[in-house]
Amino acid sequence: MLIVGLTGSIGMGKSTATRLLRRMGVPVYDADAAVHAVQAPGGEALPAIEAAFPGSVKNGVLDRAALGARVFADPAALRRLEGIVHPLVQARQRRFIKRHAARRTPIVVLDIPLLFEGNGQYRVDATLVVSAPYFLQKRRVLARPGMTEAKFNDIVTRQVPDSVKRRLADFVIPTNAGIAPTRDALESALRAMAHRPGTVWPPRPWRERWTAALARQRRR
Repeated sequence: MLIVGLTGSIGMGKSTATRLLRRMGVPVYDADAAVHAVQAPGGEALPAIEAAFPGSVKNGVLDRAALGARVFADPAALRRLEGIVHPLVQARQRRFIKRHAARRTPIVVLDIPLLFEGNGQYRVDATLVVSAPYFLQKRRVLARPGMTEAKFNDIVTRQVPDSVKRRLADFVIPTNAGIAPTRDALESALRAMAHRPGTVWPPRPWRERWTAALARQRRR
């Protein structure tokens, strides 16, 4: 089974790419959706979040605005939150991969916004990066409810630059010229990967240790 990582900076069009891939019959794991699920009412992350950030869970519901205010512009708090959420999201991801491996699915896509930031490229067989010009990225993001230019700038500075992501990518998927070119680029990438052998699944202990060591080194 070939495991492909889909990524791109905020506002670059990952949602459009995942929607098109699913229409093509490719299973997609959505890391953002998993984050929302573990933080939803009854989600497995809520007890630990409340313990780390008292008052952020009220009547079993996460107060996202209150939590966001506490971690915004506070790297230590953000790392603490990520330390709670990320292992739960990764566990869901592994269950997704195992399920499709058992079904002998030929290719799956992992939609991971911070793929390169977390050295996740070493846990996939190939990478797709969605990309658009900066002016369009900014316009898309600022159109989101509650978004401000300060928040946008803070998010962008925490992400690997788009130019670096495009250089690291196996395939760059443009999202600035309409649906048809994006779909064509995805179809071309899928054709190019059709006969590639999968190498990262099943996981090997040495690979897991190596990837973890790289991630720790990057956080320093």
